[in-house]
Amino acid sequence: MTSLSVETLAADAVEPITSAGNAQLGIAVLAGIAVIVLLITRFKLHAFLALTIGSLALGVFAGAPLADTIKSFTAGLGSTVAGVGVLIALGAILGKLLADSGGADQIVDTILARTRKGAMPWAMVLIASVIGLPLFFEVGIVLLIPVVLMVAKRGNYSLMRIGIPALAGLSVMHGLIPPHPGPLVAIDAVGANLGVTLALGLVVAIPTVIIAGPLFSRYAARWVDIQAPERMIPERPSADLEKRPGFGVTVATVLLPVVLMLVKALVDIVVDDPGNGVQKVTDVIGSPLIALLAAVIVALFTLGRAAGFSKERLSSTVEKSLAPIAGVLLIVGAGGGFKQTLIDIGVGQMILDFSKDWSIPALLLAWLIAVGIRLATGSATVATISAAGLVAPLAAGMSTGETALLVLAIGAGSLFFSHVNDAGFWLVKEYFGMDVGQTVKTWSVMETIISVVGIVFVLLLSLVL
Repeated sequence: MTSLSVETLAADAVEPITSAGNAQLGIAVLAGIAVIVLLITRFKLHAFLALTIGSLALGVFAGAPLADTIKSFTAGLGSTVAGVGVLIALGAILGKLLADSGGADQIVDTILARTRKGAMPWAMVLIASVIGLPLFFEVGIVLLIPVVLMVAKRGNYSLMRIGIPALAGLSVMHGLIPPHPGPLVAIDAVGANLGVTLALGLVVAIPTVIIAGPLFSRYAARWVDIQAPERMIPERPSADLEKRPGFGVTVATVLLPVVLMLVKALVDIVVDDPGNGVQKVTDVIGSPLIALLAAVIVALFTLGRAAGFSKERLSSTVEKSLAPIAGVLLIVGAGGGFKQTLIDIGVGQMILDFSKDWSIPALLLAWLIAVGIRLATGSATVATISAAGLVAPLAAGMSTGETALLVLAIGAGSLFFSHVNDAGFWLVKEYFGMDVGQTVKTWSVMETIISVVGIVFVLLLSLVL
């Protein structure tokens, strides 16, 4: 019932709530984004509050009635949380089970034990990419940092030679691959197919992570030649466990939702008959909700019970996984409200009007908008949400493949040049014991490489699709 009321409310808010001209709308958008940026960067306000206030300011600047602006914002917030909230929660549960059961450590130890010294950067990017699929970026960093520091110390590697590939793997997953919050919100905003986006995202992610990870790390290690700081080597999450799940079953559990969603996308393309029995089955099991729910249920046994967890500890693990994502859900929801406000005041039509006279491709335009918001706010999620709202009307006449590429263009733009207004910047700086200049030379440049290489491959794919 709630879902229907949210959809009805969103549908009622489709008509423009103001008849302001393009000039006034353009100024209103810049002013609204400026309010968000100022509140986040200058006043250190939580992104949820900043997006909420910025959405109301946007409506006021555009000359819309405040009551209509509030209606648009709440409709967008509700529909966004309804669309991606459960998926984010399921992803958090899967990630927590992976970490607490020792499954992540099992993947790490197995791969490192079978890797020769020269291939260690490639092993690190593989580990980070696999573990990064179900984990939020910050959680992935906290989980992998002990491994990165220990490998660098024991193997006498430059920290950057090991650390950059791991960071690249996590960052690419975070920006391009669902079920991470940013890609999920962009998919919902532009009406993209999740399975196709996932498949194309992997095609873009593989060469991107290779270039920004193992290849760039050679240069990063020359520019910043530092060793692992002793004080930052913490205990590993599974240090107190008597047993851990096996390597094969852990990898299979992590990849289960990805495989189910990819199977659905493949069947949709090959069969392309909604009445076909096989397609009906894959449409159900390959839907994001069922795929992630299935993975969580399987993980309770293959990860939790395999690690010797009691029913009480399993329940506690699930409960603890949900608390940290409250802030993420609020930010995502408020971002959806901001997106709906942008649409309802007529900004989408304004962009369509302007873009008719531009020679710039829609994919590049989406990337540039995401880059601008990323540089201003420091948040990849805020950049993705805002850019998706701005360019959503461009997806109206696009094919399924083109819409998926639009999501990936936004995701690539949202990773551009992380600097001092990004929490991830300081997280990397402190864990690796670098100063600001060294962090810019390594982490910030790596993020920029991911963004630029990502959009290049997206544009190349657009020539084929």
